[in-house]
Amino acid sequence: MSILIWSKALLSLCVISLQRSLNMNVTPQPFTPSADLARPSVADAVVGSDAAPLFIRKPNPDDGWGIYELIKSCPPLDVNSAYAYLLLATQFRETCAVATNEEGEIVGFVSGYVKSNAPDTYFLWQVAVGEKARGTGLARRLVEAVMTRDQLDDVHHLETTITPDNQASWGLFRRLADRWQAPLNSREYFSTDQLGGEHDPENLVRIGPFDTGRL
Repeated sequence: MSILIWSKALLSLCVISLQRSLNMNVTPQPFTPSADLARPSVADAVVGSDAAPLFIRKPNPDDGWGIYELIKSCPPLDVNSAYAYLLLATQFRETCAVATNEEGEIVGFVSGYVKSNAPDTYFLWQVAVGEKARGTGLARRLVEAVMTRDQLDDVHHLETTITPDNQASWGLFRRLADRWQAPLNSREYFSTDQLGGEHDPENLVRIGPFDTGRL
């Protein structure tokens, strides 16, 4: 009986010692504000102001719906399915980018791909900037964030399509051409008839050649 009592006492002492050891090794975790949690761990660029920074990064599967909602809020851009934006965020993430604010809301997006039949050319499909981020130069920064990635080192031309009346897009790509010191050429690409008769024609715009290493 005395041996059993002694064993129980020894076990209790061991448990107390272990608990004290664990408590001594636990480092209190600092509180992380929700805004800090929204900051991406890896960003291509941080733009905007100190008071309202914007984070440019590659998209991921969780961004698909946010991209879809952004495009809906940016007429006259054509709205594609949420599934299409999920594909862009996963299968084409190396050549796309999103911009988020401190709350994690997607406020900018650019999509495109390197043409398989012309590997020196990046085709830009859509670029969108939400109302909260307009006037910050975000559209240009999104395009240049993609164009300066290592995967596009061999790209020297950019192509996109623009409807004749989309003055905002014409202005953006003319500014890019001037900034990159590259010529801009355009021609009709898809006619109204080819687009079903209810869509404005799309002009093919081509900028280049340029050196992505100097952007």
